[in-house]
Amino acid sequence: MGKTYKLAIIPGDGIGKEIVPQAIKVLNKVSELYSFNFEYLDISGGAQYYLETGREWDEGSFEICRDEADAILLGAVGWPGASLPDGNIAGAGIVFGLRFGLDLYANVRPTKLYPGIKHKIHGNLKQVWEEGLVDLVTIRENTEGLYTPIRGSLNRGGVEEVAIDTRIITEKGSKRVINFAFNLAMRRDGAPKDKQKRVTCVDKSNVLQGDRLFRKIYNSIAKNYPAIATDYAYIDAYLQWLIRDPDYFDVIVTSNMFGDISSDLAAVLGGSLGMAPSGNIGDNHALFESVHGSAPKHAGLNKANPIATILSAGMMLDYLGLKYNDTKFIEASKSVETAVTKLLLDSKTLTYDLGGTASCSDVGDAVTKFISNSD
Repeated sequence: MGKTYKLAIIPGDGIGKEIVPQAIKVLNKVSELYSFNFEYLDISGGAQYYLETGREWDEGSFEICRDEADAILLGAVGWPGASLPDGNIAGAGIVFGLRFGLDLYANVRPTKLYPGIKHKIHGNLKQVWEEGLVDLVTIRENTEGLYTPIRGSLNRGGVEEVAIDTRIITEKGSKRVINFAFNLAMRRDGAPKDKQKRVTCVDKSNVLQGDRLFRKIYNSIAKNYPAIATDYAYIDAYLQWLIRDPDYFDVIVTSNMFGDISSDLAAVLGGSLGMAPSGNIGDNHALFESVHGSAPKHAGLNKANPIATILSAGMMLDYLGLKYNDTKFIEASKSVETAVTKLLLDSKTLTYDLGGTASCSDVGDAVTKFISNSD
């Protein structure tokens, strides 16, 4: 009997409760084919849970994620009308609690346009698919920037006059996320346009002091990776280049807020937020989730696209392979992406956002079937 890998599973709110079970179907099939032993640590929590219990999640849930889990899979959090007494969104404490509490400093957000997916950016989709013109990864710093909890407001006489959010860029935070980006670029095949391994530093260093520090550290680290091309873009210019020439980009590294906004825009290139997976990775822990939210208007209808969560589970397998130096996990991760590609090429089982009529559970079943039939 081999090692048992413990995976913390947090469905969360809304469609999270529908998409996570589809990823579990895929993980179960992978565990069968590759002889993995998975133990699922089920954790309830989120905004809906807060409305029911007065707690975002139960006491001890964070400790399970920190002390027991080999990795964490999250659905989504957030629900209309569910706010904490301090005004923060109920359920967000789970995400930010794990990001900061487990020091998950690298938010990894791949963007890829798969064959069979339609979108409105490029005219000749056949050429885009055949040449793979959209295949990039945004590495977003995940523990500082504008999301650092250094904020407040000035209230006088019941009137909120001023609100302040402080942006923090540190040497430590910049070094480790930039190193992460270069190391990831070493594993990739380079930009679709020229096959050059490239890390693009996206900032606003012509104006902001924090970004000048970020770029300075980028330059010092880049010298250690002579095989990887250096590249620079101010955030405002980058947003148009991203849409106009996505094939030029390979790995992008940037600060927290810039990465949050630009990676959501990049998801348009993949055809749907339902196709956008992500990982929150630190030195000792990792959390995987789709980029999209809980989509309350679609919750309970069995219509949400689970592919982003399935691909996030695939990223989790790759992470476990690197963490435990086990190539079987990396092979299993590739098998998940291959199965998703086959599903999309088959085009018979697509959800509404991709122009189809299939249900969420239909997609989960179909991806599982393609894994079992994969070469």
